[in-house]
Order: sequence, then structure tokens, then C-alpha cells
Amino acid sequence: MSTTAQSQSPQPSSEEIASKALQKRYEGLMTVRTKATKGKGAWYWTHLEPILLHNTDTNLPKAVKLRCSLCDAVFSASNPSRTASEHLKRGTCPNFNSLPKPISTISPPPPPPPPPPSSRKRNSSGGSSVEAPSPLNHLPPGSYHVTPLTVVDPGRYCGRELHFPAAQPHLMLSGGKDDLGPLAMLENSVKKLKSPTQTHKLSRVQIDSALASLSDWVFESCGSVSLSGLEHPKLRAFLTQVGLPIVSRREFVAGRLDMKYEGSRAEAESRLGDAMFFQLASDGWKFESSGENLVSLMVNLPNGTSLYRRALFVNGAVPSNYAEEVMWETVRGICGNSPQRCVGIVSDRFMSKALRNLESQHQWMVNLSCQFQGFNSLIKDLIKELPLFKSVSQSCSKLVGFVNSTAQMRDLLCKYQLQEQGESRLLFFPLECSLYSLLEDVLNSARAIQLLTQDDACKVAIMEDHSARDVAEMVGDVGFWNEVEAVYSLLKLVKEMARRIEEERPLIGQCLPLWEELRSKIKDWYVKFNVAEENQVEKLVERRFKKCYHPAWAAAFILDPLYLIRDSSGKYLPPFKCLSPEQEKDVDKLITRLVSRDEAHIAMMELMKWRTEGLDPDYARAVQMKERDPVSGKMRIANPQSSRLVWETYLSEFRSLGRVAVRLIFLHATSCGFKCNSSLLRWVNSHGRSSRAAMDRAQKLVFISANSKFERRDFSNDEEKDAELLTMANGEDVDILIDTSSL
Repeated sequence: MSTTAQSQSPQPSSEEIASKALQKRYEGLMTVRTKATKGKGAWYWTHLEPILLHNTDTNLPKAVKLRCSLCDAVFSASNPSRTASEHLKRGTCPNFNSLPKPISTISPPPPPPPPPPSSRKRNSSGGSSVEAPSPLNHLPPGSYHVTPLTVVDPGRYCGRELHFPAAQPHLMLSGGKDDLGPLAMLENSVKKLKSPTQTHKLSRVQIDSALASLSDWVFESCGSVSLSGLEHPKLRAFLTQVGLPIVSRREFVAGRLDMKYEGSRAEAESRLGDAMFFQLASDGWKFESSGENLVSLMVNLPNGTSLYRRALFVNGAVPSNYAEEVMWETVRGICGNSPQRCVGIVSDRFMSKALRNLESQHQWMVNLSCQFQGFNSLIKDLIKELPLFKSVSQSCSKLVGFVNSTAQMRDLLCKYQLQEQGESRLLFFPLECSLYSLLEDVLNSARAIQLLTQDDACKVAIMEDHSARDVAEMVGDVGFWNEVEAVYSLLKLVKEMARRIEEERPLIGQCLPLWEELRSKIKDWYVKFNVAEENQVEKLVERRFKKCYHPAWAAAFILDPLYLIRDSSGKYLPPFKCLSPEQEKDVDKLITRLVSRDEAHIAMMELMKWRTEGLDPDYARAVQMKERDPVSGKMRIANPQSSRLVWETYLSEFRSLGRVAVRLIFLHATSCGFKCNSSLLRWVNSHGRSSRAAMDRAQKLVFISANSKFERRDFSNDEEKDAELLTMANGEDVDILIDTSSL
């Protein structure tokens, strides 16, 4: 039976045997080369690299070759020494002669012949001595002699001790290991004197292009790259190594900054001049702490792009009328005598006063509050007004105080954190973090806290301390953990939606669906956690919705072909059935306000026709077509500009309504845009007010950096990217699960 089994086992084919032999040969050559680069092998392995070629059909190794790293020529790997002699030493490689060879690779000349007897002289003691002739007297032209002390290969010096050939006696340099660098420089100088070659220099065009790219990177980083760092010795050494001249920070701050700013400014003005109308976005007014803050004034164009207009550094909170003056001054600075080009403003503050004042004074404007700030304000409403949030906050603060207050409890917590999580640290102190961070920290350490209260040392403390007993009972109560998780889940739900709004920057047609999505998720939250404060949460959501709501939300939702709904007859009709009666009236009022009095009745007739006929099904499906984003993996609208373009082309019969539609559809619902690095703000806080020229340069830096980010559609902050990069080692976020089986 064993013979039969052996006969049935598959035998490797000849091709597989050959492939294994080639793989073994390749690995052997790589081992030899690795040792050589460490100074334990032949010199030529620095320039010869083994490569393994594969069969394109079977993907099996088919040959082992040697590639010259200097000229990319490929040779057989059967005899590396011969390849080195024929390709490198004989001058076949075009790039080898341009490299300075170490003295150890140059063969010394033959020893001089012994002197004739007549040259022998007697010394005074009667012995005989031989006069050692100078080696230079016997060298053929073009050669030189090297004493054994300097037979050193600088390629073997890589920050480690020097390795000598086995036949060489141990040589001691008078200056120690620090002499190895100068010795390598000496060998390079000797080679240059023997074989002078012209070094490749960058052309003036290449140097200018490289320095322009360097300056772009410095300016577009907007403070995260230090201008003083341009004079760092390591950066200067790098510039010299690649053939670039040394640049000074004064040159960057003076001429290059001004030149880059003028170019960016001219480009922005050209693109702004091509647009028929725009929306002004004002971000940074909502500032609640002392110190300098950056207010960004940006321009949103109908084609979906944004331009940075100006930066305004304000000191703390400012009054509403000042913000109103700044916004209108910016509009007039862009439009001149044609303010109708600005069809609206979106801002993160002053909706109740400044924005409404401007809207009432200029009937063609639609001024909105930022939805990102609206969702953040909802979080504050929940924390401030819901009894459940207050009780959970107090309970968690009491728990953290009990654990962090005594060394014994801290040690126990660290012990069980290491056991359960693999790391240990103190819990967040409530006064130094948000409620969301506090709850997240407690939930992450939930299992460790439960084990802590069951420890014998903790039980002794519980018997002696009444407050400790209350904490232990609270930790052992399943209801406490359910409430903590419920509050944390609701906060996370709203925060995630706010983060998505900031990231995606939705248009105003998406506002009603966003709030409806929030209501639906809150209903699911009720069902999951069986919370008793359902009505109170709904009231807070509706109150915040009314504060943020603008009639333009409903009008844009109705006029945007993206939200058309197919009815039973196959028509694509506007979603009037999704509006409340009050919102339907808002649509009529807003459209009437945005057109002239003579056109009001025409616009209403066109709105009725739009309501009953809608859009051609083929165009509607083309507008609503989606594709998967290769970066995020989410489904996105294939052509975001098609909603507006349909009104300007195919629906040209709706003259009055069409003018309103194209002005509403592109409006942004958030003022989120450019985020300035904190390093620049700290500099402005400490030094910005001392010099007008310094503040002017800061303005230019912000302008260049912001427009560069808008062009790349990069709305993130470099500091947030760095934090995300540093936390990548922790893996993907995992939902917090609480084990209550042991309670």
C-alpha cells in the first residue's frame, strides 16, 4: 500500500525543479551582496544587483541576471567577477568612470628593482645599509604609489568600524575612527586629480523650477513649515547635494512670497470674474475663548469651486453690526456697483441679526446659518437641558473622582486596564474634557472598572467609605451602564452627522433630508435603549430645526432635479408631498421675493407647470446617476453640476423660475472651508499686532494656502492629518461593547 501511495504522489516537473534552483541561486547572490555592502566581500557588489526574472505565463522564475545600478545594463549571473572586470574596469559602463574609485581598488605598481651593489654604503659602525629610493622615482608616468596605511575602501565605511581584508594587519589611524571620513575625501580628491570629469549641473530653468516648487510647498503649508527651518544645516546640505543654491528665509519672505501671492490673486480674480453670481461664506465668527481668531471670507461659485477672499484676525467675540459691515464691505469689494451678483451669504453666526438685516435690505439675497454649527448647537442643547444627560454626567464624574483620587484605586485600575486592554492610564478628569470624551473613556475602561470594584482591596475601602460604597453599587447596576451607553450613542450619532456635514459640505437642497435623517435615527435610538425622555429629545430637535430653518431649504429641495420622485405614470415630479403645508407656502413666498413684481405671477405659473409635468425621465435619470467614489467607496452623484445645467439648457422655457432655480441650487449649507494651522494663529497672537508688515505677510500666507487647498479640494487640517496618521497603528475604530454578564 505504501508503494502504491508513493507512486500516486505527484512528482515535481523539470520546470519546477529548475525554478527552485534559480530561486536558490538568486538568494545566494543576494546573501553575498548583502555581506559585501557591509564590507565583507568584493567591491563590485556595490554596483551589481541580482534580479530574478519570472515567466509571464506561469509566474515561475526563469532566469537570474545581474543589473548594473549605474547604467541599468543586464548581464548573466554565472560569473559576477568577470562581469565586473569586463563591464566596470574596462570602461564599458558609461557611468562608472565618473565615480571616484577608492584607492584600494587601484592596483599598486610593481616593486622597484634592487639597487646595484655600487649604491651600497657603509655606515659608521661598519655595518651595511641600503638607501631606500623614493617610490616616486620609479613609478611609470600616470601612476602613483600608496602606502599600506591608506589602503582603505571608503565604501566600507557606513558609520561603523572599518573592515580590513583578512591579509591586512590591523591598522591604527592617528585620529581614530574620525579619520575615516577625511580619508575617504582624500581618496576622492586623488581620483578627481587623476581623472578629472565634468560634474553634471542643473540648468537655470531646472533650478528656478525646483525653488518655485519648494516655495509653493512652504507657502501652501501656511505656518506648519517654519520659515526659519529653511536655514537648517541639514536642509542646506540637502539642497547642496542635489545641486540647488542655498536660499535664505529673507528671500522667501520678501520677493517669493509677494510673487506667489500676486499670481494666486490674479488667478482667483480671473475665475471670479467669469462667474455670473456667487455666494459669500463667512466662517470663524463663532469663537468662545479669548485670544486671536481667524475669520475666513470665501466665495462659492456655481461650478462647485470655492475661492478664498480674505482673512480677518479678530480678538475674541465681536458685535453683530461689525460682522454685518465686514460682510457687506466684502461683497461691495467684489461686485462694485453690481451687488446683485452676490445671491447670498452663509455664516456660522449672526443669523438672527446681521444676516437677516442684509437679507431684508436686499431682496435678491438668501442668507443662511451654517448647518455644521446647527448640529453642534444641538449637542449643547442636549447636554444643557436633558435630565438624563445631567445625571449621567454627575455619575461618571463621581466615578472618575473615586478612581483617580487615591493611589490604591489608581494602581488597581492600571492593573486591570493592562489585563483587559493592554495599556493603562488615568481616566479623563471631567473638568478638562467634553462629556463625550468622558463617557467614551469610561466605556472603554468599563470592564476594568467592574473588576476593580470586585477586587478585595476595593471591598475593604468600600466598607470604610460611604461614597465608595455608592460608587460600587452604581458600577454594579446594569441600568447605569445602559444610561451611559445611551447618552454616549446619542452624542456620537449627532457628532457623526456633524462631521459628515463638515466633510461633504452639502448644498441647501440637502438640509431637509438631513434633518429628516436625524429624526429617523433618533427614533431608532429610542427603540434600542428604551429611553423615557423621548418627547424631550424631539422637542429639542424641533426647536433647533426651527432656529436653523430657512425657506430656501424647501425651495431648493423642490427645484433641484436631484430630488425628483418618479410617480406611477413614469413622470419625475418635484417632492411636494414631503413638505409640510407651511413649507409649501414658504416656497411660494421665496420665489415671489426673488423675482421682480412684474414676473411674480409668471414665476408662479411656471412653478405650477413644474409641479405637474416635472422633468423628462431620461434627463432626470441622468441627473440622478451615481458612481462609486474610488477613494471613500461611497456612492456619489456622477455629475454634481447637472442639476443647475439642466435648468440653464433643457428647461430654458422656465425663464423666471429658471433664474431662481440656478441661483438657489448651488448654494452651500455650511460655511466650513479653510482651517488655519494653530502655529500661525499663535504667532499672530504673540507678534502679529506689533508690525503691519508682519500682519500683511500673514494675510498673504493664508490666502495662498487656502486657495491651494480649495484647488485640490482638500478641506482638512494638516494637524488633524498628523494626528490621524499617528493613530493609524491602533487599527480601525471598534464599537464599544459592555459585558454586563458579570454584574
